[in-house]
Amino acid sequence: MPNKITKEALTFDDVSLIPRKSSVLPSEVSLKTQLTKNISLNIPFLSSAMDTVTESQMAIAIAKEGGIGIIHKNMSIEAQRKEIEKVKTYKFQKTINTNGDTNEQKPEIFTAKQHLEKSDAYKNAEHKEDFPNACKDLNNKLRVGAAVSIDIDTIERVEELVKAHVDILVIDSAHGHSTRIIELIKKIKTKYPNLDLIAGNIVTKEAALDLISVGADCLKVGIGPGSICTTRIVAGVGVPQITAICDVYEACNNTNICIIADGGIRFSGDVVKAIAAGADSVMIGNLFAGTKESPSEEIIYNGKKFKSYVGMGSISAMKRGSKSRYFQLENNEPKKLVPEGIEGMVPYSGKLKDILTQLKGGLMSGMGYLGAATISDLKINSKFVKISHSSLKESHPHDVFSIT
Repeated sequence: MPNKITKEALTFDDVSLIPRKSSVLPSEVSLKTQLTKNISLNIPFLSSAMDTVTESQMAIAIAKEGGIGIIHKNMSIEAQRKEIEKVKTYKFQKTINTNGDTNEQKPEIFTAKQHLEKSDAYKNAEHKEDFPNACKDLNNKLRVGAAVSIDIDTIERVEELVKAHVDILVIDSAHGHSTRIIELIKKIKTKYPNLDLIAGNIVTKEAALDLISVGADCLKVGIGPGSICTTRIVAGVGVPQITAICDVYEACNNTNICIIADGGIRFSGDVVKAIAAGADSVMIGNLFAGTKESPSEEIIYNGKKFKSYVGMGSISAMKRGSKSRYFQLENNEPKKLVPEGIEGMVPYSGKLKDILTQLKGGLMSGMGYLGAATISDLKINSKFVKISHSSLKESHPHDVFSIT
């Protein structure tokens, strides 16, 4: 009888990175990365195409910081087009707070109202700052992506999104290594050969090679690692995320095809590990769902503020339009839907900018330990050790009462 256990597979908590001799300071590293051969990001972060994570407000906020948001598809074609247009027509407010002769910032040029200090008037204008790190297209507009899937109206949806000047499309499926997904990529690429496509989700080298062969510009990796995903227990399918990234990287190495690690990111250290395993960027849902900019509902529970976070494989999300992502488009009766996700809530976490500050800071610190001045260096020069359960316990705070 053949051995059906092909190999051991690992995820974020199973490994740790080995530090290297370094002359690189965290403050000196570059977080710029490629999303595709045509599109670069100034930070390696995408917000996920989930209806409790990314609409125009989130997409604008993350693009201003240097990343990109993917507008979910659980809405009408016209509504999704309008969300794209809101991002593409966003206008930066510039601060007029300089001396015309010297170009120096001058608080005194503001006229303070009664009972308002000049310094306060000056501070009130500071929110109109420029965003030099913003992710913009060649026309100086913020970049934004949109998700599509296998629906009856997919080609019509793509046409409208292209008219709205979407920068990139995500062919969004729970199983990207599907003949239907492959045929859809062929159709879109035939009609729009210059439109960049992200395809996924996948976890194997074979899937990567097949999607690359039909024109995918970027691959999204992850089946089952998300905090609200139940695919691995409902369907029994998935590959732990570090191994999945490594396997897909085997297919993409020495090509111009980029990788997004999608799902399972809980700490900034997981971002470092995902990129070290071969990803060019990471897609985040859970950590962004609690932010001010997410479109999800605010909930007060036991006197504390939360925001709803709903898996796209949950019953409620499938009713709203994500059935096709799980190949259940023909199921019109809710009782016949088989969910691969749950509904939950996450603590309210404030502004996206503050969450990104912590994630970027952890990534920069990790790059310093590894002597990696760039994202590419981090991918190429990193080595892991497999750790034990005891090592994982040792990795987290222990033997103290935490006061923070």
